[in-house]
Amino acid sequence: MKKYYILMLVAILTFCGTMTVRSQVIKPADLEKYAKKRYGDKWLDAAKNLSEKVVLDKNESLTYQQVIEAPGKKKEQLYIAMNYWATATFKDKQAITLNDKDAGCIIITSTIPNIAEHIGTINRYSVSITPIIRIDIKDERVRVTYTVQTYDVLADISGGWFSPTDDARKTYGDSKRKKDDKTNANLYDQQWEIARHYPFVDKDAQKRTSSKAFVMTHAYSNAVLDKVEDAVKNGMAGDDNW
Repeated sequence: MKKYYILMLVAILTFCGTMTVRSQVIKPADLEKYAKKRYGDKWLDAAKNLSEKVVLDKNESLTYQQVIEAPGKKKEQLYIAMNYWATATFKDKQAITLNDKDAGCIIITSTIPNIAEHIGTINRYSVSITPIIRIDIKDERVRVTYTVQTYDVLADISGGWFSPTDDARKTYGDSKRKKDDKTNANLYDQQWEIARHYPFVDKDAQKRTSSKAFVMTHAYSNAVLDKVEDAVKNGMAGDDNW
């Protein structure tokens, strides 16, 4: 009976842990719903409106920063909460590039694939981003800095509306092509500097793609900041009294 109880307890804890982890993951599909709810589904208009409120930093990157107050919470408590949030949210073991407890600093670099896709006349594009998320921790406060400088773009020259056949469109890949991979001559990896594309440049041949990419990048920053703030104030599992 005791063995059965222990096994049941382990199963319950595992299930709860799984639910907690899953609830923290920001999937591209959920991100798009979040973005549409906040900014509308007309990407060109949403990008233009947001550009009036967003200023690129000195490195021409999109950078957002927020200081979250945590009255009564010590640096060590906040570090544990932030470390837990980071490891639960970003499954890639290489995502956490710095984790310094003494300095109170956690840096996360993780790719969010396919935040925007668009089929053009000739090309088809899939856009991913790799934000740098820096979390600085002190007694009673946490500062979050979120930065993105470029869009990582997979371009398929056979995937546009004028592609000769449906079979040609099937060559398109959903993830960034591996370095030096020449197995598909139709796929090209590109990096688009945010400052060189819409809405920061009006005459942009990839305006429709870059407008959605910009709105989704902005939305992801808000989602991350919201989740960090919730983790700081409420912890990962809610009530901490047990």
